[in-house]
Amino acid sequence: MQPTKIDLLINSRWIIPIVPEDRVYENCALAIDQQKIVGIYPQAEASSKFNADSVVDLDEHILMPGLVNAHGHAAMSLLRGYADDQPLEPWLEEHIWPIEKRFLSEKFVADGVKLAMAEMVQTGTTCFADMYFFADSAAEQIRACGMRSQIGFTVFDFPTADGKNPDEYIHKGLNLRDTYKDNDLIKIACAPHAPYTVGDETLRRIATYANELDMSVHIHCHETAKEITDSVHLHSCRPMQRLDDLGILLPQTQLVHMTQIDKDDIRLIQDNNCHVVHCPESNLKLASGFCPITELMDAGINVALGTDGAASNNDLDLFGELKTAALLAKGVSGDATALDAHAALRMATINGAKALGWQDQIGSLEAGKSADVIAVKINSLSQKPLYNPASQLVYTNAGSQVSHSWVAGKALMAERALLTLNEAELIQSADEWRNKISPD
Repeated sequence: MQPTKIDLLINSRWIIPIVPEDRVYENCALAIDQQKIVGIYPQAEASSKFNADSVVDLDEHILMPGLVNAHGHAAMSLLRGYADDQPLEPWLEEHIWPIEKRFLSEKFVADGVKLAMAEMVQTGTTCFADMYFFADSAAEQIRACGMRSQIGFTVFDFPTADGKNPDEYIHKGLNLRDTYKDNDLIKIACAPHAPYTVGDETLRRIATYANELDMSVHIHCHETAKEITDSVHLHSCRPMQRLDDLGILLPQTQLVHMTQIDKDDIRLIQDNNCHVVHCPESNLKLASGFCPITELMDAGINVALGTDGAASNNDLDLFGELKTAALLAKGVSGDATALDAHAALRMATINGAKALGWQDQIGSLEAGKSADVIAVKINSLSQKPLYNPASQLVYTNAGSQVSHSWVAGKALMAERALLTLNEAELIQSADEWRNKISPD
C-alpha cells in the first residue's frame, strides 16, 4: 500500500498524551494532517505508514499538548513589577486602577497582549483566557498571532476608559461575540469582574445572556477574606450564595481564585457543575490565601490553572505555575502524594480545556483533536539525569526549555524562535511603555 500523505510528522523521544492518563510513550511519532491529530505511532511504523510534507525530529524532547492558561490579564504585562509587595485592595485601588486611568487605551492593550503572547508561547502556553479592557483590540492581536484564546469582555458597575456603564460594556462584548462567532480559535466570554464590583441587576443580565447564548462566565470570586466579610455585611450572605441566587453559577462558569471557601461553597460548585481556576503564585504574592484544590478535586470539581496577570505574578510561565500548584497542594494538605506530576500536567492541559469548553478539541493528544502541541527539550544540566519525564516537566525549569509550539497545526515557534511575533520589537515597545509610565 502507498503511504498516506499528511502535512506533518513529529518524531519525539517521549510523548505524554495526557489522555490516556499517566501514560508516557517512547520513541513514537505524532501524525498531523489538516490541522488535526491523526494519531500516535511507533516511529518505525509511522515512517512507512505516512508520507509527510514536513518531518520534525526531536531526539531529546518531550512532546505534549499545549498548556492552557485559564486566567490572566494579558495586557497587564506592561505593568510587570510596577507595584509589588502590596495586598490586593491597596494594590488595585492605590496603584493599578490609577495608572490604568492614566494610560489605558487600545494601543496599551494591543502592545501588552503581544508581549504576553510572546512570553506564553515561549513557555509552552498555546491557549489562554483573557479578562481585560478593549477586548476588540486584544482579539485583533490574538487572531494575528495565531494563538487560541477565550476573550472575556470585562463588566463593571462603574465607568472606565473602556465604557461608561454596564450597558456599554455588555453591548460592546456582544458585538465582539458576533464578530468572532465563526472563528475556530477565539471564543468570547462574559467577564463580570467580581461580586464586589458588579451589582445584582447587572449580574442577572449577564446570567440571562450566558444562558441564552451559551456563553462562558469568567469571574474573580472568593479571592480574599475581606471580600467574604464585606459580602456578609452588605448582602447577608457569602459571595457564592449571592451568585447562586442571581443565576450566575452555571456549568460554563469559571470561578477564579477561590481561596476562601467552606463546605457550603464547595456544595454550590458541585450542584452547579462550575469550574475553579487556581492561580497559586498570584494568590501567594498578594497574600490572598490558599485554594484547597485537593478538597475540590476530591469532590469531583474540575480545577484548572491560571497565572493571573504579570502585574501580580510576575510571569506567565504556566510550567512554573504548575510546579507551585503541586508543591502548595502537598504543603497545604500535608500529603506528599497530593497532585502528583501527571495530575499537575492534567490541570494545565485537559482541565483547562474543560473549563473553557474546549475539551473536545484540545488538552490531549488524541486522534481528531486540534494539533495544539508543544515540545520541551530535556537536555539541560538541571534536567539530568532523567528518570521520569512527567516529573521532570513539573519539577524542573521546563518553561525555559520549550522549543516548539503549534496551534491547529500551525507553527508559532521553532527552536525557540517566535514565528508570528517579533521579539526585538516587543522588547523595544515594553521599554517605551516603561518610560511613559515611570519616567523617573
